[in-house]
Amino acid sequence: MLEGKRVAVVVPAHDEAELLRETLAGIPDFVDRVYVVDDASADGTVERARLAASADGRIEVLEHESNRGVGAAIVTGYERAVEEGMDVTSVMAGDNQMDPANLRMLCEPVARGEVDYAKTNRLFTGQAWELMPKHRYLGNAVLSLLTKIASGYWHVADSQSGYTAIGLPLLERLDLRRLYPRYGFPNDMLVHLNVINARVRDVPSRPVYGVGESSGIKLRKVVPSISWLLLKAFFWRMREKYVIRDFHPLVFFYVFGILFSLIGIALGATVTILRVLGNELTVATVVLVALLLIAGLLFTLFAMLFDMESNRELR
Repeated sequence: MLEGKRVAVVVPAHDEAELLRETLAGIPDFVDRVYVVDDASADGTVERARLAASADGRIEVLEHESNRGVGAAIVTGYERAVEEGMDVTSVMAGDNQMDPANLRMLCEPVARGEVDYAKTNRLFTGQAWELMPKHRYLGNAVLSLLTKIASGYWHVADSQSGYTAIGLPLLERLDLRRLYPRYGFPNDMLVHLNVINARVRDVPSRPVYGVGESSGIKLRKVVPSISWLLLKAFFWRMREKYVIRDFHPLVFFYVFGILFSLIGIALGATVTILRVLGNELTVATVVLVALLLIAGLLFTLFAMLFDMESNRELR
């Protein structure tokens, strides 16, 4: 137990036979339950998990018959934690890239009731650029910026960090089955947390690489797919939080900002093509395009400012 609260750890695993043993061995003694969720591995991960469970009574192995994604594996662990009434539930990947020494610091603010959800942030440290692969760092930075806009948690960064802790009351409120089941799970989770006004905090963490892990993530595929997910999640959050549950005028600012920007870009592209084809441009047309783009930018920035102010207390 930690701070008088029962703590569980969900370990989603897919083809992690080589590193699963080290991951489970590093989980601290204050953890009461460990749920290893095998997402249809083909390399002996289940056997390694069962062997660990036979030696450590805290460990329970849960299996997916087909590969459903890391997000779905986490949800399976969350559901089990709710069934057993675990006060704090953390997530640690099975690839040994999440330092168990950070688990106490991650779970304590949730156990004390200071926040509802805590996550590690590997970008706090100046070592992130040196330790993380450069393409991963840049991809993470882009997705973190987009996640800030989509989720409304402007104070949160390192959106791809899956090392998290969540309190039982919040888990019971979430509609877990609506969460994105694959790699974009942490991003979608933040959007859903914001809609129910959950308090979220970043905890500094040192990046861990070069421990034998292998990644099948292709940024050229992942970044566009998660960006599309975040675009849809942004509009869903606007509707749910600022229209249906409690109306806020920032919706109008976003609508006018997007509308004026799109019209300005379309008109600007049209007149540019006409100019290239030899047509003359009038001063009025150029001024109109400039005004539309400036108005669109200002409306959008004001909407972001209102959104930031509305979520200032959720930290």
